[in-house]
Amino acid sequence: MGLATFRGGVHPFEGKELSESKPVQVLMPKGDMVYPMSQHIGAPATPLVKKGDQVLVGQKIGEASGFISANVICSVSGTVKAVEMRRVASGAMVNSIVVTNDGEYNTVEGLGADRDPSTLSKQDIRTIVKEAGIVGLGGAGFPTNVKLSPKDENAIDYILLNGAECEPYLTSDYRLMMEAPEQVIGGLKVVLQLFEKAKGVIGIEDNKPEAIKKMTELVKDEPRISVCPLKTKYPQGGERSLIYAITGRKVNSSMLPADAGCIVDNVDTMRAIYQAVCKTTPLMERTFTVTGDAVANPQNFRVKIGTNMQEIVEAAGGFKTEPEKVISGGPMMGMAMFTLDVPVIKTNSALTCFTKDEVKANQETPCIRCGKCISVCPSHIVPVMMMDAALKGDCDKFEKLNGMECMECGSCTFICPAKRPLTQAFKEMRKTVAANRRKKAQEANKK
Repeated sequence: MGLATFRGGVHPFEGKELSESKPVQVLMPKGDMVYPMSQHIGAPATPLVKKGDQVLVGQKIGEASGFISANVICSVSGTVKAVEMRRVASGAMVNSIVVTNDGEYNTVEGLGADRDPSTLSKQDIRTIVKEAGIVGLGGAGFPTNVKLSPKDENAIDYILLNGAECEPYLTSDYRLMMEAPEQVIGGLKVVLQLFEKAKGVIGIEDNKPEAIKKMTELVKDEPRISVCPLKTKYPQGGERSLIYAITGRKVNSSMLPADAGCIVDNVDTMRAIYQAVCKTTPLMERTFTVTGDAVANPQNFRVKIGTNMQEIVEAAGGFKTEPEKVISGGPMMGMAMFTLDVPVIKTNSALTCFTKDEVKANQETPCIRCGKCISVCPSHIVPVMMMDAALKGDCDKFEKLNGMECMECGSCTFICPAKRPLTQAFKEMRKTVAANRRKKAQEANKK
């Protein structure tokens, strides 16, 4: 029997050898810390502090302002320098709390205290996760307490733990599974308390044999937890791809994973749940990879939320060659950056820095109708026809071609011999269609 996988996908250069053998180093920040109030999907958090206030490690400084929102927790002690607009890695300006780090790391009372999860009710666990400000750390940033509160908890059959880390170059999840697997599994056990009928499955690509071996050994006596080796292929770690590979169930853009009886979480998210529930420690840090051929010493770090990215690059030895391209995230789904003077937020997992900008060097040529984009698309849609609709700005045709099913994974752009910017066009069209839908809904509500 072959490895679990999905139909489609591509095999980009992995590049993981640059940092996969580098143990996670704890990075203590030196400069000011910046805490954007929007580090998640949904409504921005509301600042709870003002200029001049003293703050502590573990203090809630931003409060969730809606059902789909998340608290923001301070990761240092010091003085609030300002509450102002600051830029984040995406390029957006976001209302942020700026804290002058005093370097003393004074904490709120009770931070880090051991707690027995077996003594907690389901509501206790969900409340703790919410108060801890935990969101999906794989990049999506969906508030985790909402994900753990489906309409019918008895309909959940699987808790899928995403350890695929299919994005090229990134190795933070791998190092986490190698160095703190007990915490990852501990978080999964906590989540399984919420869903008595569910089984936990840890999906790991087969280019990480040591992680598969280690996690399999640790769960051998856990009747409700197993490890599923996955075929190494991008985007194996995409939510829909992972669900199909492990369970055979299909999820489309109009569905949530819960509609297919699944909840999917990243391994770092699961560690955060363990820390919050079992160690009384809210989300204040995450694992982070700095890599690429322009970096002097590619490395994995444990960084505090709010740390300036320039500091992280310096901790990795700086640049051995001035990069032509710096990406927040990996080369397939990451975003190009024009400055490093931005903070790490909950959804930032890596900096990938290249000496050459290969995308910029590519010259776009006319489509040759080869069909490669169709063959690799994990959503089984037709990128070549969607691009035609995008170039004409035809939203109706884009929707009829199931353009909203696009995962924006970049597989079509990667494989295209004509070097057409397919994914970029689809992102813009999806935004436009979504905006049109919201406008229509608002007009309907007014009537």
